[in-house]
Amino acid sequence: MQYQKNNITRFLNEYSEGNKQLLVEILPLVYNELRRISSRYLREEHRNHTFQTTELVHEAYLKLIGNENISWESRAHFFGIAAKSMRQILVDHARKRNAVKRGSGEKKLSLEEAATISTESDDQILSLDNALNKLESLDERSGKIVEMRFFSGLTIEETAQALNISQSTAKRDWNFAKAWLYREIGEN
Repeated sequence: MQYQKNNITRFLNEYSEGNKQLLVEILPLVYNELRRISSRYLREEHRNHTFQTTELVHEAYLKLIGNENISWESRAHFFGIAAKSMRQILVDHARKRNAVKRGSGEKKLSLEEAATISTESDDQILSLDNALNKLESLDERSGKIVEMRFFSGLTIEETAQALNISQSTAKRDWNFAKAWLYREIGEN
């Protein structure tokens, strides 16, 4: 497993330096991890979500690899940015679905389609995103830690490494962020 983590970091660094042929090597290494993250997130947090694991992974992967301006520092950095991408994709999707449900879109829903829409799931995503945005304005590092831990499933050690902070600082910020988000979301 450590060998694979080192390979991911090396391949991402070389890809960032211009070796675009490594895309073939990177894909199998990161794809399974992205699927695991996506599946865990969609299964545990949003059971009624209409997004499929594969669809979310593909959109996030295309966003990540297609961005020429990103320089990957490490495996943890890659999955941290992947978490942010997945979060944004889900938030955008929830906003679009809410707009359609409220009649601002042109598409009309049949009764069957309306039955499959989960307001609770979209509302949870939007509520979490709003709370995370508030947290990031209050304490940006704590917001990044939540994103990496919650959306990407990184460990405290990997999160600390990606943010270049100590593990004890990452743990303290993680505990603060969880308590703050619990209070913020609970009030809404």
